[in-house]
Amino acid sequence: MTLIDSAAVRDAGVLPAGIPAGMVLPPAVQAALDACANIIVPSSREELYQLSLGPQGGPRFTVEYDVFGTLVPEAEVVRCKNGIAVNYPEDYMRRRDPDCMRIADDLPTDKPRYRDVFGAEFDAVKAETLDWLAGQDLVVVPFKAGGLTHGYPSLAICPVNSAFFALTLVDLQGWVTFDELGPFEPRSILYVAPPFRHTHFEGRQVVVHDRSETLHEVFAYNLYPGPSAKKGVFSVLLDVGEQEGWVTAHASSVRVTTPYENETVIMHEGASGGGKSEMCQEIRRQEDGRILLGTNVVTDEPYVINLGETSALDPVTDDMTLCHVDLQTGDGRLVVADAEDGWFVRVDNLTGYGQDAHLERACIHPDQPLVFFNIDGVPDATVLPWEHTLDSTGKRCPNPRVVVPRHLLTDVTGAEEVDVRTFGARMPACTRDNPTYGIMGMMHIVPPSLAWIWRLIAPRGDKNPSIGESKTATDKLAHGGMVAEGVGSYWPFSTGTKVAAANLLLRQLVDMDRTRYVLTPNQHIGAYKVDFAAEWLTREYLARRGGGKIRTEELTPSRCPLFGYTLQEMKIDGQLVRPTFLRPEMQSQVGVEAYDEGARIITDFFKSELQQFLTDDLDPLGRQIIEVCLRDGSVEEYAALTPLFT
Repeated sequence: MTLIDSAAVRDAGVLPAGIPAGMVLPPAVQAALDACANIIVPSSREELYQLSLGPQGGPRFTVEYDVFGTLVPEAEVVRCKNGIAVNYPEDYMRRRDPDCMRIADDLPTDKPRYRDVFGAEFDAVKAETLDWLAGQDLVVVPFKAGGLTHGYPSLAICPVNSAFFALTLVDLQGWVTFDELGPFEPRSILYVAPPFRHTHFEGRQVVVHDRSETLHEVFAYNLYPGPSAKKGVFSVLLDVGEQEGWVTAHASSVRVTTPYENETVIMHEGASGGGKSEMCQEIRRQEDGRILLGTNVVTDEPYVINLGETSALDPVTDDMTLCHVDLQTGDGRLVVADAEDGWFVRVDNLTGYGQDAHLERACIHPDQPLVFFNIDGVPDATVLPWEHTLDSTGKRCPNPRVVVPRHLLTDVTGAEEVDVRTFGARMPACTRDNPTYGIMGMMHIVPPSLAWIWRLIAPRGDKNPSIGESKTATDKLAHGGMVAEGVGSYWPFSTGTKVAAANLLLRQLVDMDRTRYVLTPNQHIGAYKVDFAAEWLTREYLARRGGGKIRTEELTPSRCPLFGYTLQEMKIDGQLVRPTFLRPEMQSQVGVEAYDEGARIITDFFKSELQQFLTDDLDPLGRQIIEVCLRDGSVEEYAALTPLFT
């Protein structure tokens, strides 16, 4: 660890913070570091971990700040055997506020600008932030936004007493030192100033983005890392990618190896709760080994199938999937790599021992101490990932997290070519007595144009446990409605414009003409409660099918054109899936009338959301695709615009 007296090194003509000569920083940032009395540059991850425990090294350390003369606690860090447990005194700080992004610059954006929300330019608060940081003991760490291999050299400046935040950042992006990077001009800088949440923003989470063509600055005014250390870096990558012509997808991807050793890479996208994490999870079985595909919500009838040996799973990416231009081969399949070195894993589905042995082992017996969030930690005891912190309501916090190094969860280290891109959507139950849009069959094959339409909307039909919901969104979801998460489902993290993101995504989908595009639901198929079993079995079917051609006579147009094509039959390991799971209108508790009402609901929603993209900046092909939807065109019209790869 390097503790630097900035005044002394300044007098000696050396740059502060151990930053190598030749480093290019904005003048105001350089001045703040020059003025800082003590700057710590950890020389190893272990030293940064020790800083996170506070000056006494634990066992409990309260992170607090002076707010108008009163010390206000922001977080508590507990030293445990297998890591640190970080908890926040406020329920509100335990998940990402979906309305925390503010844009301070004048570059194109569809997000709220700082001046429009707060009635003043950001310049004054930016100067105050740097002045405040100059008066703190600081920890300064470099990182590579986008991962160690393809990432962009960046910098984080953080108060020493919130070193757990810097630890989380480098665990997500990968440990790197100034010596390894050499002199560089940061592509992004992340600043952390927690008390400003109280002194300037009425206790709310606020993350301000100040962009230029060469630098993306992120000002984090809270200590929950979700909107800044996690999604703030995502914002940087989306910004860089928009300038350079590539996308960081909000997706998981997994290499699936069948019992016959055939390999298929599946990339799964979708709005929050759309099944990205679940795509990398094993199929869950009943005690007798059978798989419960669904339970009828009217009759309580279970439908189970038998499946012998299932495929082996090797996760490739967890959440931020890098589709960098330098990775692409031009052969019609997307090449992806992980944009992170650690995964911000939500463990709300772990409620007791033995539910996910692989993940539990990684959390309980890691090869380095981990960082846990919203999980109960007892000093010098083992943190158990199913012992979630209780909110003030007495209920489990819905957003318990742990940062797990990816090497503990997967053996995949490099880039992979994607064979199938699936898109998941949460569907409510649909019955004759209560028609809803929950009419998606177990698996639909769609042309790229429809794949694009679904990614423009990214419908979310249920609460997302990792973020708070606005009242408007909560009301819509509570009454069986939908909320659009936006382009690629990464729109919540994008600082640009929707149309620019839509154009970039369209080009990517159309160019990858050797990729199969699939829709798959979770939670319900018509009147059946399926949770994620449909997604898991679709994954199994696609892997066993591999790159084999699907003949046109095996497909039939779905009754609702937005769902593309439906399989005539689906056979897994010699067992036919009941046809009513492929075509929910055939279910006795649904029927054609309820199905058509559901189709009307989802089609009307899509039409209302697509209108905003019809601007002069939209790709002409995109306009043609949207116009097909607006006039209730057939699936054949979508396929005529963008041929189906079968």
